[in-house]
Amino acid sequence: MSEISSSADHSRQELDRLAQLAEDVVRRARAAGASQAEVAASIDSGLSVNVRMGEVETVEHTRDRGFGLTVYFGQRKGSASTADLHADSIQATLEQACAIARYTEEDPASGLADAALMAQDVPDLDLWHPWDIDTPRAIELGLRIEEAGRRHAGISNSDGAGVQASESLSVYANSHGFVGRERGTRHSLSLSLIAGGEDGMQRDYWYDSVRDAADFIDAQALGDKAAERTLARLGARPLSTRQCPVLFAPEIARGLIGHLIGAVSGGSLYRKASFLVDHLGKPVMPGWLNIVERPRLARGQGSGAFDAEGVATRDSALVERGVLARYVLGSYSARKLGLQTTANAGGVHNLIVEAGQESGEALDFQGMLQRMDTGLLVTEVMGQGVNTITGDYSRGAAGFWVERGQIAYPVEEITIAANLREMFAGIVAVGADVDRRSHLLTGSILLERMTIAGE
Repeated sequence: MSEISSSADHSRQELDRLAQLAEDVVRRARAAGASQAEVAASIDSGLSVNVRMGEVETVEHTRDRGFGLTVYFGQRKGSASTADLHADSIQATLEQACAIARYTEEDPASGLADAALMAQDVPDLDLWHPWDIDTPRAIELGLRIEEAGRRHAGISNSDGAGVQASESLSVYANSHGFVGRERGTRHSLSLSLIAGGEDGMQRDYWYDSVRDAADFIDAQALGDKAAERTLARLGARPLSTRQCPVLFAPEIARGLIGHLIGAVSGGSLYRKASFLVDHLGKPVMPGWLNIVERPRLARGQGSGAFDAEGVATRDSALVERGVLARYVLGSYSARKLGLQTTANAGGVHNLIVEAGQESGEALDFQGMLQRMDTGLLVTEVMGQGVNTITGDYSRGAAGFWVERGQIAYPVEEITIAANLREMFAGIVAVGADVDRRSHLLTGSILLERMTIAGE
């Protein structure tokens, strides 16, 4: 039997063991008087290697366990967790959860998601691809990646290369009789480099993140990319204060979509802590723009057949022709708002920002630069200057000044500012240069105008 087949069999056995444990604890919680109960159990394992300047810095093998129990006595809730799956620890966790529930206040919104919404089918989403790599080979790969970057003229130092392989097994079970098993792998390669010397130094990086190690970009290509990005920043200068178009590179653009998700998530909405309160069914983006959630994509970074409450996931629009089509809700926040869960307990799954612009034409990255003509390309943002309540956005940034569709020179020590409401409404185009290393799938995003604060 091959090592991969053996790993697959072992993972199924571990999932069965977790499922049996979860079902048993749910039964015991009910016997202890709980009207409802739910259990989330997991086993995560991995290998992480970091090398720097041709030497091994760290090697780490991990194996972590988690077990969380929530019980409901009517509408009183108690939760407890442990990292120890031994019988005594599980029993103590059960007793603690029940004790907490007996003393908490009743909450009309508490309880499991509706039984009718539980996932009935759990297809194989091709998320399980264990990486057959041991420590010596991981070290060798890290050294190759770093060497590929360091051999570029002008690279003066390295912050190191990383190789990570991880496997995750999880089970969610509740007193509706639902038991959901999930297993997935995530692997990554990374490299951070330093260029320059006494006259000025710059740092940049590149990385890749995949479900299946066969999908990695080549080690040489990753090293070259990290070096090229680092060297391109040499000679960076500030800009004078101005207003101009701003193009967010794909890996930065997904942060803008993250701010949208935060503003339309249930917790922010029922607390009235969002600038998009009461915007359901209203325009929030240009009329040509669509954002769709596709939870069941094969090998997707955020794929899942059910959410953290066992609710079946399905394709649905978040923004449709610029209009906010729904919120992002789990069952608790949905009840607080008088709505139904959108199967987003635990977060969104594979949110896709469809490429295009008012003319309908999708552009590659070079096309997006041409579309902007003259303005700022942002490749890095810094700081936490985003206020979800007001929508005010102000962050440190670095990138490149673009003239007539061509990169002119690197820039740094600037601040970009606007209001998210105006930024979303002022999206001019979304590129076809999609960054697929995240569950937020978007290309570069061009905004009509932002304020640049500089010299």
